[in-house]
Amino acid sequence: MMRGYSSRCRTGSSHNGVAMVLLFLFMATTCLVMAASSGDFFQEFDLTWGDRRAKILNGGKLLTLSLDQISGSGFTSKRAYLFGRIDMQLKLVAGNSAGTVTAYYLASEGANHDEIDFEFLGNLTGEPYIVHTNVYTQGKGEREQQFYLWFDPTKNFHTYSIVWNPQLIIFLVDNIPIRVFNNEERIGVPFPNKQPMKLYSSLWNADQWATRGGLVKTDWSKAPFTAFYRNFNADACVSSRCAKMSTNRVAPPNRAWQTQGLDPRSRRRLRWVQKYYMIYNYCTDLKRFPQGRPKECYLRV
Repeated sequence: MMRGYSSRCRTGSSHNGVAMVLLFLFMATTCLVMAASSGDFFQEFDLTWGDRRAKILNGGKLLTLSLDQISGSGFTSKRAYLFGRIDMQLKLVAGNSAGTVTAYYLASEGANHDEIDFEFLGNLTGEPYIVHTNVYTQGKGEREQQFYLWFDPTKNFHTYSIVWNPQLIIFLVDNIPIRVFNNEERIGVPFPNKQPMKLYSSLWNADQWATRGGLVKTDWSKAPFTAFYRNFNADACVSSRCAKMSTNRVAPPNRAWQTQGLDPRSRRRLRWVQKYYMIYNYCTDLKRFPQGRPKECYLRV
């Protein structure tokens, strides 16, 4: 299941047998369990719905989801993660994909769930896909940002990534940041740092809202619609003990994502995307928040 497996533990110096035993027990209970995925869809995911419309092919290296007039389809990771970097290559539904939504997201369970969303809203042939992003904390979302892409996501595979650590969440497309959500708990903004999340993906019909606010309906004569997935990688914390990372009382990090932020080059790329390709930002939608925008909207990324 795992290509690599390691742990980083808190250690201390000791010169007697009792202390060494105590240290061993401490290490066994406080290690941060890290894992890098194998990229094998058979080992990493369960096909959860769609009655054979979801398929794992090529010896576990390719996964497809399909949608027809009867049903869509979906899959879920076998493991839950609490912080990490998630990468997946997708090739989206080609042609007239209006009305369809390909969702790719992390989510915990329950009414007060946390969630980190990519959703790809289909469109008429020749019109651009919309990338819809959102962050839910304690069951509350309403933090939407939407973007066009600077390429055709149906022609080739592209990499869509989520970096999630105790400081921030970064949404990336081909390693270019398109959105950052910082941990601003200091000013009362909830941040997802306690609930492990599984990775979900689904292809479904949402023609009541997905394309031009629902004005364009799904053309079922073009069905089945199919999205393709490959090269999944999760360099992530897979143990609930990783909640200790959010307290800043853990060992020095041993994974780049644990302290990853935006360097000057990444900030320039983020500004470029948000200047030329962002089409909606909840923080600038003043009509939506007549009593005042959410607190995080007053802070600079």
